[in-house]
Amino acid sequence: MAQQGAAERRVRLNRDRVLAAAVALADEIGIEALSMRRLAQELGVVPMALYKHVQNKEELLDGMVEVIIGEIDPPVQDVEWKSAVRHRVLSARRTLQWHPWARQAIESRTTKTPIVLQYMDSFTGMLLAGGFSADLAHHAMHAIGGRMWGFTQELFDESAGSKPEASAEPSPAEQAAMLQYIGERYPNLFAIATSANHDGSVVAHGCDDQFEFEFALDLLLDGFERRHEQGWSPTRAHANYG
Repeated sequence: MAQQGAAERRVRLNRDRVLAAAVALADEIGIEALSMRRLAQELGVVPMALYKHVQNKEELLDGMVEVIIGEIDPPVQDVEWKSAVRHRVLSARRTLQWHPWARQAIESRTTKTPIVLQYMDSFTGMLLAGGFSADLAHHAMHAIGGRMWGFTQELFDESAGSKPEASAEPSPAEQAAMLQYIGERYPNLFAIATSANHDGSVVAHGCDDQFEFEFALDLLLDGFERRHEQGWSPTRAHANYG
């Protein structure tokens, strides 16, 4: 009887426990391999037991994204808007680095759950609290885009596609030949590729992703600041752009 009671306590589920287990499992195997059956095995229950808490994998992913959002630092209080936005964006980026599958999950969501909307609302609130007009805050949110969630589309970004098969590291002679080929065929790309510090071959994934992310983020924030200080308005913007 005692063993039966212990078993019931062991398998008793709630939504938070299901989502926490799903996040941990996705960290281990990725979301492509994640399934309701595989999650049930991990929790030691039958798959039907999960459907009391999440109806299907899509709802499961919605909940997992909510867990990820909960790990992002809340807005910093009593600082100027640019520091507050920067802090939160970089916190989101750290969170996504802890959960490599999260970007794919966020990009695949078609339903904006209350927690997602609350995150977006609080993000916009940092701009409005900084004195932005609603119009400028609207356009700033568009410009920030995926950086709000901690990611952005980078040059030659393969993170959204399939993983390349592992291959042997090219020899120094092969790297030199490849550089010569690129320099002859694509001189402009070669010029920018060799202008910055890289770890390893410029042909491989050598760019400092964190530096590039923060560089672009700061460019955006500086641009927002200039327009805010200049009293930006949509009427003036249309006149300038038209």
